[in-house]
Amino acid sequence: MNGTLKIFLYLLLLLPRISRAQSFPFTDKNKGLQILYSAAGPKLDSIAAHLLANDIKMATGNQPPVITDIANATGNVIVIGNIASPLIRQFVGHRTELDSLQGRWECYGTMVIDNPQSNVLKALVIAGSDARGTAFGVFSISELLGVSPWYWWADVPVKCRGELTIELSPKISRPPNVKYRGIFINDEDWGLRPWAAKTFEPETGDIGPKTYAKVFELLLRLKANLIWPAMHPGTKAFFSYPGNKKAGEDYGIVIGSSHAEPMLRNNVGEWDEKTMGPFNYLTNKEKVYQYWERRVKESTAIDAIYTMGMRGVHDSGMEGVKSAKEAVPLLEQIIKDQRGLLEKYRGKPADSIPQAFTAYKEVLDIYDNGLKIPEDITLVWPDDNYGYIQRLSNAEEQKRSGGSGVYYHASYWGRPHDYLWLPSTHPGLMYEELDKARKEGATRLWVLNVGDIKPLEYNIELFLKLANDPPSENPIVPGTWYRYGRVRNSFNADFVMRQYYQLAFERRPEFMGWSRTEPTTQTTSTQYNHFYYGDEAQQRIDKYDSLVKKARGLWLKVDSSEKAAFYQLVYYPVVCAAWMNKKFLYRDKAIWYARQNRLSTFDYAAQSKAAYDSIVKETEYYNNVLSGGKWKNMMSMKPRDLPVYQEQEMPAFTIDRSAGWSIAPEGFVTKDSSLIPGNGTSLPAFDNINKQRYFIDVFLNDDKPVEWKATASDNWIRLSRKLGSLNREWGKNQLRIWVDVDWDKVGKRKELTGKVLFTGGGKQMEVKVRCHRPFDREDVSYGEYVENNGFVCIHPINQQGAEWATYGTRMMTDFGYTGGAIEFVRLPDKQASNYSLNKDSIKKNATWVSYRFDTYTSAAPKITVYTIPTQPVNNNFSMRYGVSVDEGPVNIVDFKTVGRSEEWKENVLRNRAERTISFPRLNKGRHTLKIYAIDPGVVLDEIRIDLGGLKKAYSAIPATTPRDWHYRY
Repeated sequence: MNGTLKIFLYLLLLLPRISRAQSFPFTDKNKGLQILYSAAGPKLDSIAAHLLANDIKMATGNQPPVITDIANATGNVIVIGNIASPLIRQFVGHRTELDSLQGRWECYGTMVIDNPQSNVLKALVIAGSDARGTAFGVFSISELLGVSPWYWWADVPVKCRGELTIELSPKISRPPNVKYRGIFINDEDWGLRPWAAKTFEPETGDIGPKTYAKVFELLLRLKANLIWPAMHPGTKAFFSYPGNKKAGEDYGIVIGSSHAEPMLRNNVGEWDEKTMGPFNYLTNKEKVYQYWERRVKESTAIDAIYTMGMRGVHDSGMEGVKSAKEAVPLLEQIIKDQRGLLEKYRGKPADSIPQAFTAYKEVLDIYDNGLKIPEDITLVWPDDNYGYIQRLSNAEEQKRSGGSGVYYHASYWGRPHDYLWLPSTHPGLMYEELDKARKEGATRLWVLNVGDIKPLEYNIELFLKLANDPPSENPIVPGTWYRYGRVRNSFNADFVMRQYYQLAFERRPEFMGWSRTEPTTQTTSTQYNHFYYGDEAQQRIDKYDSLVKKARGLWLKVDSSEKAAFYQLVYYPVVCAAWMNKKFLYRDKAIWYARQNRLSTFDYAAQSKAAYDSIVKETEYYNNVLSGGKWKNMMSMKPRDLPVYQEQEMPAFTIDRSAGWSIAPEGFVTKDSSLIPGNGTSLPAFDNINKQRYFIDVFLNDDKPVEWKATASDNWIRLSRKLGSLNREWGKNQLRIWVDVDWDKVGKRKELTGKVLFTGGGKQMEVKVRCHRPFDREDVSYGEYVENNGFVCIHPINQQGAEWATYGTRMMTDFGYTGGAIEFVRLPDKQASNYSLNKDSIKKNATWVSYRFDTYTSAAPKITVYTIPTQPVNNNFSMRYGVSVDEGPVNIVDFKTVGRSEEWKENVLRNRAERTISFPRLNKGRHTLKIYAIDPGVVLDEIRIDLGGLKKAYSAIPATTPRDWHYRY
């Protein structure tokens, strides 16, 4: 055999073990398994190695030994370390597959090598470009073993298998999309702190090193690297416990601090005004400077990002200045002095030390008054506390070497209302806002305010998944955000949680009292309509009932080992959100139905109280029974004890029982809806396109039972029930009958009138029914919208025409009130709006979407456009769009809000902005509505055209398209 052939065959033998998938056994009893790392490496290597050993034990039942001496390595070995370390080099030798890791940020490579050492049969090498990269590689293997990042924090079980072998191809991970990404533990007063202090870490009596070690492990498993530690009053500052700092160093976590805590200081717990004077850099500079100096000295050895600037002691404006303009020179001097401290004690230029400046609340006003920030400092753009990023860097700001980032909320304490209890930030909103931030270059730092961590598991995972590995570019975003994470995947609960977040987006459970805080107001009636659109309040109740039924069905099906995780991640938020909604919607029904003299008034009042009691019961289970008491003191059902969380007081109801029994057709709302025998009322009209159905309620006024009967005057009138009995029992003292039209029996007739006669108990009442055929079915083109009793409702995702010019459009399903929204997005090659606001120019140059609608009423319409209350992409834009009808003049509207205006408060409480435009009279017939894109980031959700018949509705109104053409979201 010649030399060339020998070399070829040798290379052929080498090729499979390097480039192809290789199996690695974790349960080979004969060859064994060990985990090897170098004692000379960082502490994180040791932590990761031992955590992996425990993960393997959970997955296989056997815990492999962890060793540091290569001489003791035999059989199958998992080798952990930095790509440049001597240990890793001994195993990979001159192979180049992993060499590209050198110098990269938080990347890792994995590969299986056969017979790399004399006593080692197979080696699974996990090499990192740095310490965190190595850890990320280790935990990527843990996930392949079936160990969830939430195995401890949410009790997600690990399936134990007797035999476990994994096929692994050589892999090099990509750098994370966002360089620094992590969480802010905040408003921890009702969950994390009492749980840590009383249950998990009583020896500290606080959130201490034992708790932070668990937090840091979670962050690494989720491939995060940054913490803003807990800082609320009552929690000692992070640096108060030396073990906290050491845990941060050991786990390789970058330590930062919130927008209100410059230089890693927790002012709430560390600034003592009695001994240190006012926190005022004008009048007390020396003490403030020394205060920062001590912390910089203390933190020189840790991996840190320093928050620059100055605010008040706790989330308040800077002391000593009267205006934003006056604050500019002072804040510039403060930042200069802070950077001097960093250079002095960290021994390198300030521009090489990570720093961040968060333009939060009043700080944004100071920035806009000309504040000059050194370009190496990362600009952190906050959301408005309710999920809408206030703005991002413009073209000039994007040139800064420090880049930009995002501070985002999934939990919040403050006005107009807290949301600290249940997970209620819609993942679709997070996706839309964070994807926008990514595309605008805000990828240096992302921080998520997570409150107590629990129960925001899914929001945390989604946030960090987007920070690490965003989806591929696609102008059409399907509703897959609910699958963009792993924490709930094993429960088949996708549909349940999609609907849960949809309902919460319409109105968060914490906002169902229609109350406010700062100042705190009492709860009041909701804005859900009980008498139109099929009773939208009851429809919301029914949707929650359906979710609870599905959640309970899944609860019965999940394995016993999964029940604790399922309860935390699905069951508790779903059932408690349902009870919170019922508490208020049942109260409303009691109040409304008392005006109609319904006997059920008292039942609804009792059911409202029962809903409150059910929340109490579920929360007691969470704290005292779940996981054997592991989460005792973690869950509070009434953070800050705000009125929305309380049992609702009911007025002293009195009803007139003299009528005995009555009926109330849909839309019939009076002080006393009892119908006088012989005097009728009417249902709204039926038409052949919308094919409506309406309800008639039959109910008792008195305790006496009654037998009733309903008779339709014509065979084209269909009734869901024609007779029955009522008695005083809950659920039996009223009944809802649905009425619709059999259009086959109507035939070609243009209009018919009839009635439904109700008899029983010696009296009779009638309801008039009218149907008409305003359009022939064949005259309505596919996708057109049609009038429905004086209004048209358009769901924007179902557009009939569009033209891309200045912007693109992105369809977002499973988002918005309608379940499908359209966003105007910036195109990569068109970064600015480069045409004037001349109306003719807009019609000629702007992107637009169009909708056709048919009317049978001649009227001067009022058109209301509902958008998601997003904020301008940057300070060069606003939130404008144009509206025209039948190619007429373009009406330009702007829904940008300023500061914490009343409109902004209403918008974030309902996740909607609206603008209403009056148009000249339109003749009946076919029309075209166009929406023109003027600013990017506008998200269209619903359009209502009022021709004189529109009634109030809080929820989205069903689209007025032919019933069999309704778009299915």
